[in-house]
Amino acid sequence: MTLKTVHSVAELRAVVAGWRARGLRVALVPTMGALHAGHISLTDHVRNHADRVIVSIFVNPTQFGPNEDFGAYPRTLPDDQKMLDAAGVELCFAPSVEEMYPDGFATRVSVDGSFTNVLCGASRPGHFDGVAQIVTKLLLQALPDCAIFGQKDYQQLMVIRRFTTDLNIPVEIIGAPILREDDGLAMSSRNRYLTPEERAIAPTLDRVLGEITKAAARGAEIAPLLAKGREDILNAGFKSIDYLEIRDADTLERVEDRVRKSSRVFVAAHLGKARLIDNHAIDPINITG
Repeated sequence: MTLKTVHSVAELRAVVAGWRARGLRVALVPTMGALHAGHISLTDHVRNHADRVIVSIFVNPTQFGPNEDFGAYPRTLPDDQKMLDAAGVELCFAPSVEEMYPDGFATRVSVDGSFTNVLCGASRPGHFDGVAQIVTKLLLQALPDCAIFGQKDYQQLMVIRRFTTDLNIPVEIIGAPILREDDGLAMSSRNRYLTPEERAIAPTLDRVLGEITKAAARGAEIAPLLAKGREDILNAGFKSIDYLEIRDADTLERVEDRVRKSSRVFVAAHLGKARLIDNHAIDPINITG
């Protein structure tokens, strides 16, 4: 089946209605475009849950801060469409800003609590309000049976699960594993910002997180691990670190002394023009060696 691209909510709903009439299950893969193999892995993964796949491509202005890269964020729709067609995706939804936020738009979706005021929520105020707003709109526009999000943005995944539960949105939210380059760098559209020299430095994040994960899983004290991790990241050539923290995998509460249950180590750091994020799962039962 050849990829079909639509640009309006009315066209999107018409296609989905046709699928529904045939009893087909529908999946949504929300993206901001500039697609890479990590995005395609989401479309492959969600095939186990649905008969038809929609990929939305929309650079959402409400999740960018005033000094962030909204204007510079890569927009590569023709290349994205070729990748989606080759992957067998049935529908691309690529709306304009005017379609998503018409004149008079005045509604906000906000999630309170520990999921939004820590990590990226602390360093990017208002970011998760924008995420909650656009994902709510996309889910209500497409009304999919399921939607999939990568675990590189683990905090975002937790926020989305929270508000879809709170608002009784009838959708299954699926988290997919992080896809990495051969040298460990988590795949991201923002990796395009890296110079060749910076690209060689970037895998430091995965290495440092891996070292912290192994030591923390064995019961090492957290504070020295994080202090050494910050030092290693900055010494490698990163400009600054927004955060390097270990938090509970279910609540995102900070783990202060030692890991005693499933947790994750999170990092956000600046390298050249790119702000890179990553995380590793820490399980004190299953990690050995």
